[in-house]
Amino acid sequence: MSEFKIRKGTAADVPVVMQLIKELAEYEKAPEEVVITEEQLLADGFGERPYYHLFIAELANGEIAGIALYFYAYSTWKGKCVYLEDLVVTEKHRGKGIGLALIREIILLAKRENAGRVAWQVLDWNEPAIQFYKKLGANLDSGWINCKMHKGELELFE
Repeated sequence: MSEFKIRKGTAADVPVVMQLIKELAEYEKAPEEVVITEEQLLADGFGERPYYHLFIAELANGEIAGIALYFYAYSTWKGKCVYLEDLVVTEKHRGKGIGLALIREIILLAKRENAGRVAWQVLDWNEPAIQFYKKLGANLDSGWINCKMHKGELELFE
């Protein structure tokens, strides 16, 4: 097993984060959905008002093997929450405990901050991820329907 450490993400990580986002989009069969740019990731994560935060899995040789991108949310029922937007481990480094280490950092962060919940989504066909999350003891709730309005719908709204 490769040795790795988990650390907070920095602005210098953004180019690799962009590559991992694209790798995830390919895996999820939606590469055309990625419209964000490195410049936007940099501004949104490391500007005056950060909208997201990162944990980075870095190998001993300096290679980035995975990320956990998260942000803070609020629940009227649970209070402050941590939302895990993406957990990505490069394909060649899967099965080495990196994903578990990244999600562990998210859970420990939520505990330190007394968050009422950690939430994330998984595609219904992504059986390896579903099994991974079940092993963690996560509740997979099929009773909720995700609702979204993308930029095009937002622009049409009056």
